[in-house]
Amino acid sequence: MSDTIADMEEVVETVKPSSAELQISQKIKKLKDVLEAHRGETHIIAIQDFPDPDAIASAFAHQLICLNYDIETDIMYCGRISHQQNIALVKLLNIGLIRYLEPFDFSRYQGSVFIDNQGATTMLTKKLENEHIKPIIVVDHHERAGFLTPEFADIRKIGATATIYTSYFRHGIIELEKTDSVHSRCATALMHGIRSDTNDFIRAKEYDLLAASYLSNYYNPNLLSEIVNQSRSKKVMDIIEKALANRVIKDNYSVSGIGYLRQEDRDAISQAADFLLTEENVHTVIVYGIVLNDNQEELLSGSFRTSKLTIDADTFIKETFGKSENGDYFGGGKQEAAGFAVPVGFLAGTYGNEYEELKWKMFDLQVKQKIFTKIGVSTVSSSE
Repeated sequence: MSDTIADMEEVVETVKPSSAELQISQKIKKLKDVLEAHRGETHIIAIQDFPDPDAIASAFAHQLICLNYDIETDIMYCGRISHQQNIALVKLLNIGLIRYLEPFDFSRYQGSVFIDNQGATTMLTKKLENEHIKPIIVVDHHERAGFLTPEFADIRKIGATATIYTSYFRHGIIELEKTDSVHSRCATALMHGIRSDTNDFIRAKEYDLLAASYLSNYYNPNLLSEIVNQSRSKKVMDIIEKALANRVIKDNYSVSGIGYLRQEDRDAISQAADFLLTEENVHTVIVYGIVLNDNQEELLSGSFRTSKLTIDADTFIKETFGKSENGDYFGGGKQEAAGFAVPVGFLAGTYGNEYEELKWKMFDLQVKQKIFTKIGVSTVSSSE
């Protein structure tokens, strides 16, 4: 019996953390050091202009962590939250977000944090730079972009940024408690963020599933069910119907231009793309339209979805639409999903229905030409 115990003790002593686990522990130590160095400050958490569940949940988690360091945080975005699930997420879990509107006083902030982005998908990047508010932290799961030079960066090719923040909790940056309502709401948000960004766990990898397993001890399944089971609005259904009617299918690619949209309907583009991807013999979908924001600026905005493992959405969008004069890509994303936003430029503005119709035909033709040239098929007219 004593020999057996000795053998067990020897086995336990030889078990060592994996290199990946050690890297995470080192990351967390560095994050703690950076947060400690900024104890007592006020930071702005910048998320995408049109934030998704992963961004909202991860920002909420970061906000929770900052409480241990007496760091005040404001979660901010520039665009709209219009997806019915995102609205439910924010309201049901009582997540405080600030929508940027001019004029805005940035004087209370000593630093910025970029969550689920690296500065390319938020207009806050330039505004914070102009206000000399330095980036302190970047946590993201998309391809490395290199726009920012923060004190701490954790950028991993992983299913969701929410997975990264859950790994922080798993390694003890905060001890979650089942009876703490804030902890439960945060766990619920993170579970939704991972679920959303991994296509209901279909594309989840080991770390995503480990994160979900950990969160299952703390999240509220009833709240998550209520968030997920939101009905689509009539407006969203109309836009999906238009995308379905306007689609052009070539070599298993479905491409659809849906014309002009209000900014508050921007999230309908991605929902239309998700819907078109369910069509038989279609593996890749691109849906786009011209969106007018609050500053009366027009953007050609679109969403890319693919179920084909050999297609990388991030690379496809970057190669198709290229860069701006400043060297910034017009779009990007992760392997199976991406988005793009191209300024309409000097052609922006409304000068009557005839002008708008001509402008849309030109942009519609140009987008289709770029996409079909990229995939190597003949181009089509906008009227096809």
